[in-house]
Amino acid sequence: MMPTTPLADGLEFAPERVAPAVGENWKILIADDEPDVHYITELTLRGEIFHGRPLQFLHAYSGKEAVEMLRRDAGIALVLLDVVMETEHAGLDAVQAIRNVLGNHRTRIVLRTGHPGQAPEQEVVRCYDINDYKEKTELTSKKMFTLVHTSLGHYRKLTALEENKAGLETVINTSATIFELRSLQQFARGVLQQLSALLYTKADALIVHAEGLAASRSRDSAPRVIAAIGRFAEAEGKELSAVPDVPARSMVAEALSKRRSILNERSFAGYFGGSSGTEHVVYVTSDMPIDAPDQRLLSLFCRNVTIAFENLSLHSRISDSQRQIILMLTQAIEERSRETGNHVRRVVAYCALMGRLYGLSNKDLEILPLASALHDVGKIGIPDAILHKNGRLTPEERTIMESHAMRGQDLLQSHSGEIMQAGATIAGQHHEHWDGTGYPLRLRGTDSHVYARIAGLMDVFDALTTRRCYKDPWTIADAMDYINKQKNLQFDPDLVELMLGNMSQFLDILRTYPDQDPPL
Repeated sequence: MMPTTPLADGLEFAPERVAPAVGENWKILIADDEPDVHYITELTLRGEIFHGRPLQFLHAYSGKEAVEMLRRDAGIALVLLDVVMETEHAGLDAVQAIRNVLGNHRTRIVLRTGHPGQAPEQEVVRCYDINDYKEKTELTSKKMFTLVHTSLGHYRKLTALEENKAGLETVINTSATIFELRSLQQFARGVLQQLSALLYTKADALIVHAEGLAASRSRDSAPRVIAAIGRFAEAEGKELSAVPDVPARSMVAEALSKRRSILNERSFAGYFGGSSGTEHVVYVTSDMPIDAPDQRLLSLFCRNVTIAFENLSLHSRISDSQRQIILMLTQAIEERSRETGNHVRRVVAYCALMGRLYGLSNKDLEILPLASALHDVGKIGIPDAILHKNGRLTPEERTIMESHAMRGQDLLQSHSGEIMQAGATIAGQHHEHWDGTGYPLRLRGTDSHVYARIAGLMDVFDALTTRRCYKDPWTIADAMDYINKQKNLQFDPDLVELMLGNMSQFLDILRTYPDQDPPL
């Protein structure tokens, strides 16, 4: 075995045994009717590596051809699109088709034109969903490099966000029946999908399970792969020895042998042992070096995952297992989001405090905080272009955004368990108003559940006092002035009075879980 260096929290750093393989190619579509433009663009970028991956060039010579290529291949990351091709507005027509007909909001589109007068920049940027506008004469090799680097970085982050949502949906859909073997596998796949997305990686990961390794190395206790995705998928359900990747297999075996987590530049093998004698190793690879923040995120994520897997063998602790899954996933996603930071943690703490002030029962105080973490789970189905739009939503976009309430309710209410049912109620009702002007059902007064009334007030308070992609944080005074004015309108008056009378306790929570910007 290679020598390892101890790191914090029992983590070791192991040098790479082999040079890391270059990741999957970034697909770039050059759409222009001039062959010279294709040649010069490819020549300028040939051999460059962006975010750990090389480029693969695709070519289209008309707007219609570009749309058809995106119809066949949704994995194209960037389109360098000429405005004037078969018609004077072929590029603009292609943008509309890509966004509105194909529904592709992930691919980055950069318009390039040699005739800026025919498509003025301000008008095009205002009316078309593009990501940049360049005149061909201004694109030097340095500017082209910067443009591609930035565009692929944005595409990478959008892809990770969508993978996060897909992984979260997998886990939520299986959490109610998590003790069945098939559901365990589905849950584990969701965990791996989450981990890969959190690191902006390709989906190459596996989870190894072992029984009683501390006491025996018999054939019956040989470590097995309980879930695997990406290039490890064929090893799922088999012994660790079936994993074809030698460095991955060796790293997992080393983690099990030393009973500690192992990290090298691009791979992480997280070891976690349970009190019932079970042991797990979560192995994930990254296209890019795993930096310090990602290391902390991996440790946090896997530490919580271990609790969930431990509870899978203890049926009497099903409630605790559900709690850990909900908190672990929502917190892990918020850790990665620069927009909302500790939003979920604060809302959970605010709801727990308000529930105590309101006099809820002990049972309610166990359910409400965890169920409130699911208040925005319906945003899984909202396109990222709308969810993270930096500016005011159009009426059509607002309608799509508001649909997240019913989406969340529909997603959760079919699952058994008090937490899931309470989460469905909160997701569906936390945008209702005391005066009946909210959505989606226009419930009035106490027609909406007290859980939802509490979560709705706490969600608004957090949104006002923290930075969002569309606004700067309000001062505490301005936020409370707004909430006070909305008493009997948007908010339950009793809850507002409790909040005003105990403001120092809410501010303590805000200071305990800060974003980058402190409250004003």
